[in-house]
Amino acid sequence: MKTIKPTLVALAATSIGCAAAPLALAQGNDSDSLFEEIVVTATKREQNIYEVPMSISAFSGDSIEAQGITDLVDVGKFVPNLNVTTFSAGHTSSANPFIRGIGLQDHLITTDPGVSVYVDGVYLGRQVGQNWNLTNIERIEVLRGPQGTLYGRNSIGGAINIITKTPGSDEGARAAVQVGSRGRLNADVYADTRLSDDLAVSFSGGFKKRDGVGTYLNLPNAGVEVGETKDVFARMALSWEVNDDFSLVIAADANDGDNGMNPYTTMIDEVGLNCRNTAPDPNDCAGDPDDLGYSAANGRLYDRGYRNADVSPDPYDSNSGEATQTRVTNEASGLSITGTWALSDTLETKFIASHRTSEYKAGLDDDSFLDTVMVFPEVGDADQTSIEVQFNGDMGAWDFVSGIYYFTEDGTNFQDGYTFNGAGPFDFFLTQEVTSTAIFGNVGYDVSDELRVSGGLRYTRDEKDAVTDVGTGLVSGNRSWNELSWDLAANYTMNNGLSVYGSIASGYQSGQFPARPFCLFTAPGCFVAGDNITATNYEIGIKGQPMDNLQMSAAVFYTDYKDLPYQVSTTAGAGFNTVNLIVKQQSTGFEWENTLFITDAFLFRASLGYIDVSVDRQQNVQPVAPLTPELTFSLSPEFRMPMASGAELTFRADYSYRDDMFGEPTSDPARFTMIDSRGILNVDFAYQSPDGSWTAALYGRNVTDERYDNGRLNTGDYILRILSNDASEFGVRFAKSFGL
Repeated sequence: MKTIKPTLVALAATSIGCAAAPLALAQGNDSDSLFEEIVVTATKREQNIYEVPMSISAFSGDSIEAQGITDLVDVGKFVPNLNVTTFSAGHTSSANPFIRGIGLQDHLITTDPGVSVYVDGVYLGRQVGQNWNLTNIERIEVLRGPQGTLYGRNSIGGAINIITKTPGSDEGARAAVQVGSRGRLNADVYADTRLSDDLAVSFSGGFKKRDGVGTYLNLPNAGVEVGETKDVFARMALSWEVNDDFSLVIAADANDGDNGMNPYTTMIDEVGLNCRNTAPDPNDCAGDPDDLGYSAANGRLYDRGYRNADVSPDPYDSNSGEATQTRVTNEASGLSITGTWALSDTLETKFIASHRTSEYKAGLDDDSFLDTVMVFPEVGDADQTSIEVQFNGDMGAWDFVSGIYYFTEDGTNFQDGYTFNGAGPFDFFLTQEVTSTAIFGNVGYDVSDELRVSGGLRYTRDEKDAVTDVGTGLVSGNRSWNELSWDLAANYTMNNGLSVYGSIASGYQSGQFPARPFCLFTAPGCFVAGDNITATNYEIGIKGQPMDNLQMSAAVFYTDYKDLPYQVSTTAGAGFNTVNLIVKQQSTGFEWENTLFITDAFLFRASLGYIDVSVDRQQNVQPVAPLTPELTFSLSPEFRMPMASGAELTFRADYSYRDDMFGEPTSDPARFTMIDSRGILNVDFAYQSPDGSWTAALYGRNVTDERYDNGRLNTGDYILRILSNDASEFGVRFAKSFGL
């Protein structure tokens, strides 16, 4: 703590210094703004983004396509201190966000994410197999830091809001097609029309397809490539203005994916294991630079005669001989009903009810060899129901948001016929039922035209019932938790248009049962859920438009996490055992975003994030924050060239950088678990017709073909490298709008 506080003060000074330079230039400048107002709903009420006392990034639907953003993983490339990986079970449809060092390394039903994802106010309990297609998006909001009061459980790192277009808000139709290298073929449509003055309907749908990044060398009839993607999706929504005071929006969506397994490979420490297996005293190997810290008993693959030469020389090809592990599938569907009732000019009630289902088939042939040694096929499913009822008011200087919330989820994970250390087949079963209820309220008061203060409370009760069978018979567990989350904030608007804010906010995540409790073979009572996970965040920031041609935001933060579970997996026992290492973590960081018009035709966007994470030492182990780059930044220049005909040419480049990071919570030795830094460049050259009705573009994604790891897992026997499915791609896209 002695070193953290001065660091925070220094970062605060840097933040204010960055903003102070343009402040004087802004004073006295009365020309019209080049920017449109950005309205967000991060606090469950409409506010100008400058007035929201938190770090928040917003992407409009129009800018998503131009930036080369196709899914949630791509969003993670352009937000400071955000990293999104596809880590789960070799599945190409997973999306695991890490914000400010907090996220989810696993996908099994007993693990909860640290970053919550919402679609039109509906929380997604699972982040594997969902509909991540971004074809009818109004806005995406990324809220950084604990959001425990308004967003509840599982938002200790932050929250991501995906807001779709409301039927009737954008009448017309649009069709788009994209063709590119690596077999890229995308097509989608969006239509929005009014059936009457009170009734509007919208439809979006399409498919996305791309060839893989590698082949199955030993399975010529696999019928799919490594990393191949193919997804069909659709969404329909109906808006009904029942009367002047009451309206309903009913939405249904579904998607179906049939993909190749995400690329991955395996590494064996040949030198370190040989030393331990041949030295008279295995401890003599402790100083060996190639020693992973294995014991001789843990070198299962090595002792069976396998070496790194047995995996494919190209990590994006696969030497697997498991025909059942080449293909991964996912399906999801959902129905939601949102009702808004204006009780008076100052009071409103709102309800959001939803039911969602998702299922997937995936798994990994962990050994990456032709032989059947470490093979873990898996299927999973989840059903969730949520209901939220809000009572909100706006009475001049006072306003409030309040409500009650109910969420329930049933889910299973099943490994049918897995092989461990060459033995099997075995079965692994895990199921969990969650019930969560909450009551919340947030009150704001305008002390003056310049100063606003707000505060909120949320009481949550969670209960989990879990059952597992790892071969020792059915074992069950039950536990409940209660937590009171709170926040306090103040926002002051200066006469130069900038807003300064300060906030203190807490977040909450209920405890978790072990994901793969093979510890039951040696410790029968180990299937026990941990304590509440809590976070408290202290933040100050400045945001706004200091000059007519500049929008900016800057923030510094310090977050204290208690009882945070780090997942550690080993093959030391009777199976692939995953335990929760409970730690205390402190994070200190800085974030900057700006949009600058250098000229009326030259636009420059940039973001910068820095985070320093300190984790308390656990006996002889020093844990580290996984999948958390210390430095993140993006640079996005855009040049617009109006033509005499009224058409417009746009040249755009988007560069994203993520610093090196640890692939899992263990750092010893760092060179095996460390993931190299990467920089990814997208380019876009677009022509828009004079009437604005159609656009044609040439694009390049990851133009330098940067290959990188999404995660690394040290099992104590081998290193599992989860590779990105991101490869260079060049092509053309065409979009046409129609009036209805």
